[in-house]
Amino acid sequence: SRKSDSKLLTTTSFQDQFDFEYLLDRNFTYMKKFGTNHGWLVGEELGNGAGSIVDKDTAHIPIFYTGTTNPAMGGISLEDLIKIGKKIDFGTLYIKPAFVFQDDDGSIKLQFEADANSALGYLYSNLCKMIGISWNYESPFNDLGKYTNCAMHAAGDRAKYGCGPENANSGGFCPQMTLAYRVGFQSEEHAAAYLDRCNNYVDYWRSLYPSGVAVGTSTFCPDGGCLALFLNRYDIFYVFKPELGGSWVEFMGGSSAPTISPAPTYDGGCDNPHNMHLDKCFRKKHARKASSVAWDSLGAVGQLSIFLIAFMASTLTMSIFLARAKRRRRDGESYLGFLVRDLQGKKKKRKKLRKKVGHGTLDEDLLSDDDAFRSVPARPGKSDRSKSSKRSKSKSFRSKSKSKKSSPEMSLDAD
Repeated sequence: SRKSDSKLLTTTSFQDQFDFEYLLDRNFTYMKKFGTNHGWLVGEELGNGAGSIVDKDTAHIPIFYTGTTNPAMGGISLEDLIKIGKKIDFGTLYIKPAFVFQDDDGSIKLQFEADANSALGYLYSNLCKMIGISWNYESPFNDLGKYTNCAMHAAGDRAKYGCGPENANSGGFCPQMTLAYRVGFQSEEHAAAYLDRCNNYVDYWRSLYPSGVAVGTSTFCPDGGCLALFLNRYDIFYVFKPELGGSWVEFMGGSSAPTISPAPTYDGGCDNPHNMHLDKCFRKKHARKASSVAWDSLGAVGQLSIFLIAFMASTLTMSIFLARAKRRRRDGESYLGFLVRDLQGKKKKRKKLRKKVGHGTLDEDLLSDDDAFRSVPARPGKSDRSKSSKRSKSKSFRSKSKSKKSSPEMSLDAD
């Protein structure tokens, strides 16, 4: 929907990528009448056609019809639908218009590409698995044990089965948007001209978004690709962001996105799988690494600066090595061999011989007695006398030593 006048919603626009006004025939150039009083579902104007009421913009792309939300009548409650929606980890929903056509009931519809391998196909298949009705011996399953008997899709249906039965497939994966119900044209030629004009504009959208586009606005799902839970064709009740990025109430001026979740509602905190959809648990499970946060905080300029500094440092190191190798490399020696030899030489130079110091005392005194005597100058007149006395003492000492040595020799001869 491009513009909604619902007083029960917090926003009036849900996408600004497509302007469906170009697909309408308000002047009745090709059309003759509407088969119902709804008129154009993307927003009707006063007096536009006999019997058409002034409808608001109710255009949307239905993915899965859940049926009644009254459990007493076999349906599933809104609370359980929201819990199941929070458990599906679908990717960003991209859509791409394919063509405009008129079905067997006379309704004008805009068909979107149905890629079974897309995030939209993954979402449809999981909704069928979890809350589709039992059919052909296939039963749904979800951790909550909440099911419905009123869904319009079978539990065994998958996106790969396509859209059927008119499209020769058996599935219900039909991303379409209804523009008007039971439209009558002035003639077959007018109908063909109208469809040709619409598909020409669809081709322009396809060239503008060759890979599809995740629709949204700056105030509603800014990143695009959200899933909405409609109460009817007019009012959105709940919105789910892709990749379990949060959810919020869109009905009656509900909470602003993203919802600030309270404490875990189940026992066990974030370790309990039932609490995995809460914002607190989601941030805890998907916490970013500090290095990643620091790198992103630098911005494009900071990251480029670090890259340039690292590049300049590496080139400078390489230049210094090549200059050193050019001067000192031996004949026939490779650069790798020189690098190894140079590193080994640096390691040898870094080795130092350490002198071992003993823990014992010194063998000799720093100052001997003789040095002490020599340090005192002799008095004049006494030097000769001291020398003579020393000589006499040394002679007497020698004579005594000789006498001592001669006595044992004699005793030996006597024996």
